[in-house]
Amino acid sequence: MKIIAMIPARYKASRFPGKLMKDLGGKPVILRTYEAALQTGLFHEVFVVTDSTLIFNTISEANGKAIMSKKEHECGSDRIAEAVENLDVDIVVNVQGDEPFIDEISLKKLIHVFKEDNHQEIDLASLKVQITNKEDIENPNNVKVITDVHDRAIYFSRSVIPFHRDTDVKVNYYKHKGVYAFRKQALLDFYNTPMTPLEASEKIEAIRYQEIGKQIKMVETSVESIGIDTPEDLEKAIKLVAQNGQSL
Repeated sequence: MKIIAMIPARYKASRFPGKLMKDLGGKPVILRTYEAALQTGLFHEVFVVTDSTLIFNTISEANGKAIMSKKEHECGSDRIAEAVENLDVDIVVNVQGDEPFIDEISLKKLIHVFKEDNHQEIDLASLKVQITNKEDIENPNNVKVITDVHDRAIYFSRSVIPFHRDTDVKVNYYKHKGVYAFRKQALLDFYNTPMTPLEASEKIEAIRYQEIGKQIKMVETSVESIGIDTPEDLEKAIKLVAQNGQSL
C-alpha cells in the first residue's frame, strides 16, 4: 500500500488567524508540523495542501512538497480530496497542520487498521479518546462518538450520546479526535457528494461519510493532542520546543 500524509493548511483560521505561520522555535508552525510528519517514517510522501501562497512558498522554500488548492473548501476532507484526485495512492492520512507535536503512536494504529483489513471493509479510520468529566461530556464543542462491538462508528454528535437513562448501567463516553486515515475512494466519494442533512445539522463532516454508507473504524487512544488553537496554546508550544532544544 502506498500511504501518504496530507496536511490541510488554511491560513485564515477563525479562532487564531495566521496561526500556522506563527514562529515556533525559529520555524513557522506549519513547517514544524510538516517536518515532524516526515520524521515519523510512516509515509511514502508528505504534502501540505493550502489556500495560501505564503504557506505554499514557506514549504516549497524548505524543499518540502506543497499543493495549492484550486477551489474554496468548507472542510479538510474536501481540500485533501481535491489534492489526491490525480495521485497514485491507496491510503491518505490527514495530519492536523496546527499539531506540530505528532502523536506517532496513534498514527501507527490508524495505518494498522488498513494493513489488517484483508477484505477492504473499512473506508476510514479515526481516533476516539475516553472522557469522564461531566463538563467535557456535555460540551457541544466536543464531538462524541458511539460505536458497535467491532469499534465501528454508529453515530457522531455534539449532543450527549448515549443518553444515560438507566443510571445502574455503566456507560463510557468518547470524544472524537479529528484525525483520519482514508481509502482514496472514500475521500473522492465524499468530495463528489453534496453536504448531507445530518452533517449540515450537526456540522460534523464524519457524518457525511456515514450518510453515504462508509464504514468508519474507531481506534481508541489515551493521548490527548497538543494543538495550537489560541495564542496561549502557542506560548505553551514555544516553551515545550525550548525544553526539547528546538527539536520536536
